[in-house]
Amino acid sequence: MWRSLSERFAVLDVTYFVRHKGEVNACAFSADCQHLLTASDDSRLFLWNAKTGALLCKVTGHAGPVKDCRFSPDCALFASASHDCTVRVWDTATAECVHVLEGHCKSVETVRFSPDARQLLSGGWDHMAILWDTQATGSWDCTVKVWSLRTDGDNTLEGHRGNVSCVCFSASGMLASGSWDKTVRVWNPCSGVLVFLLEGHSSWVKSVSFSRDGLLLATAGYSEMVKVWDCRTGKCIETLEVMLDQASSCIFSPDGALLVSGAAGHDEHQLQETKRETWRTVQGLNHPASIGKGNGQVPSEN
Repeated sequence: MWRSLSERFAVLDVTYFVRHKGEVNACAFSADCQHLLTASDDSRLFLWNAKTGALLCKVTGHAGPVKDCRFSPDCALFASASHDCTVRVWDTATAECVHVLEGHCKSVETVRFSPDARQLLSGGWDHMAILWDTQATGSWDCTVKVWSLRTDGDNTLEGHRGNVSCVCFSASGMLASGSWDKTVRVWNPCSGVLVFLLEGHSSWVKSVSFSRDGLLLATAGYSEMVKVWDCRTGKCIETLEVMLDQASSCIFSPDGALLVSGAAGHDEHQLQETKRETWRTVQGLNHPASIGKGNGQVPSEN
């Protein structure tokens, strides 16, 4: 037990967990310290009571050695990475697999949840790190799928007439999707109801971003414009012209005060004059009320 910087570690007690049939590659405590998870070369994960050492469950499903494991911050889920090239997401209460994530072509060696448990990062021997959105995916089959981490079901949102190129959740739980059909659709992801169909881009939509309060939505079409929409009415309130060729991305700053866009232009002279497009959002009573055009410098609020 380590009490201060001036003290050394001291072994107070030892509990042995000896039931795996292969080398133990990783172990993880739950955030509440109630459970211990171990991953082994025997292709299994064991879930233990961390205080008593009692084996609660043997978790099977991987077809190769399990290299890493981690609990989600809320302890409701745990994830495992395996030599079988997959990442699996499990329900802690039932030990049932709720998702099999395929994308790596060699052994997956490590896996981590984001602090809000909405994303999962995995790394493998294929020299790739893959960031998984554990709740929503867009596809070239023109659909959006909303996945539940706690059940084995999904909700398919249909309506786009082109490949779905980007998706984004708002803080209030709304889901926006951009498509090659030049439209943005705003959904209620739980019911699957289409809230708004946003039209106005002249080319395919490459990026979507909600403001922190969820009242504004910025969208970047693969053209020289970024549009800002009022999420209460579905109306476009600003069209911002991009200086560096086609807009490839857009995002609000975490505090909601700035909107930044990235462009596809790479002319050296242009890049020396302006590195990025930045707009300052003028704060109203509840949300940014107006947006001014930038020229590489943040304009004043006057």
